[in-house]
Amino acid sequence: MGEKIKTYRELRVYQNAIETAMEIFHVTKTFPGEEKFSLVDQMRRSSRSVCTNLAEAWRKRRYRAAFIAKLSDAESEACETQVWTEFAERCNYIDKALSDKLDKMYDRIMGQLVKMIDDPEKWLIK
Repeated sequence: MGEKIKTYRELRVYQNAIETAMEIFHVTKTFPGEEKFSLVDQMRRSSRSVCTNLAEAWRKRRYRAAFIAKLSDAESEACETQVWTEFAERCNYIDKALSDKLDKMYDRIMGQLVKMIDDPEKWLIK
């Protein structure tokens, strides 16, 4: 058995989420100025919210329902980011290859979150 995870930063799902959020941050720097207060802000906010909701879930591990709720929020934010990514592609701010890559990254993150939601007991503080 592996070492016990002591902090949310050690979670693979968190590492994947923050890496993807940073990629979105860098990509959105190239978007046109008129998108700064709409698409750019929304993409950055939702991608970062995946990470922050994971951190909050980690601190709520004493309470099963609260833990699951925050993980569910993270999953919702990941899906929202997929929608914003689709808008970015349809507006021709990113190409299809990058859109597909980001979409797959968020599918993976959501899969990891669902596994945690489906088996919360292994993560809870007893």
